[in-house]
Amino acid sequence: MKTKLLVLCVLAVGFMTLTLDDAQAGDKDRRGTAGSEQLLVPLTARTVGLGGGFASGLTGASGLEGLWANPAALTVNTGTNALFSHMAYVAEIDVNHIGIAQRFGANQIALTITNWGFGDIPLQTEANPEITDVTWSASFYTVGATYARDFTDRIAAGVTFKVVSERIDDMNATGVAFDAGMTYTVGESGLRFGVSLKNFGPQRAYDGTGLNRNARVGGMDATISLDGADYELPSLLNFGIAYTRPLGAAAEVTLLGNFRSNSFASDQYSAGLEFGLQNLVYIRGGYQFEEDMDLTMFSGANFGAGLNLNAVGTALTVDYAYRTTDPFDGVHVITASVTL
Repeated sequence: MKTKLLVLCVLAVGFMTLTLDDAQAGDKDRRGTAGSEQLLVPLTARTVGLGGGFASGLTGASGLEGLWANPAALTVNTGTNALFSHMAYVAEIDVNHIGIAQRFGANQIALTITNWGFGDIPLQTEANPEITDVTWSASFYTVGATYARDFTDRIAAGVTFKVVSERIDDMNATGVAFDAGMTYTVGESGLRFGVSLKNFGPQRAYDGTGLNRNARVGGMDATISLDGADYELPSLLNFGIAYTRPLGAAAEVTLLGNFRSNSFASDQYSAGLEFGLQNLVYIRGGYQFEEDMDLTMFSGANFGAGLNLNAVGTALTVDYAYRTTDPFDGVHVITASVTL
């Protein structure tokens, strides 16, 4: 018991310390100065459909679905869980996300991999700006390992260690980051709270042959290697709440709220509503708001639906979500999850 209390105290102190150090969070004057912004994009249909407000976790959801917002949300997993999600992002960008999780008593472990594919991009340079058949490519990968634990029947905590790798043509950047979080369930009331810190890690910079330049030095031809500027990760602080209430014997409704303080953008507020019928069909909606909505391509509204099939101890869930954008056509997400 003393060990559990010590761990909880360490986590709480860590949260408060990082929160104080991040006192400038929500500073819109720092917008655009961070890198690896893809870490801010929710990856699964249920998360998108509920407006990204998933820091509290959600009983009955796949544990892997909550990892993007809070590592402690993994503890809702009841056994072995596998997930695949595909996102048709704007500008013909494809995002694939896979994960697998396993419960061992009060402990949970998970491995996730996310890949952003940009396809072949026409090569244009200062000297040759015309579009030809010559192309180049880019790819972003994030590999995460998560450990989470139920300390009591109400308190859970988790941490995710991530390797973030980015390649743009002949330049690349690789580094590490971590997420940490806690959730609290208020008995049988249907109320859950969550807090998490995301994307904390050292600065990084791009390097590679793409930063080489030919020049004449002292009358001789030479190759000069430029140094890429260091950049920070888009660290943020999440607070979330969820409340689930039965509507008779066959239906239930869940309300979610989330506050996100981003170190390099305006504060964000989101709300979500999920209606479930006989634990079979789900309808979802969400809205995300920030002060400078005109500076983001997302319009704020999100919609989704899901189907949950249970047979012989196996649950198969298929979810779809749509995220509105302007001026693009919108973001489509489909997720399939199996729990044994």
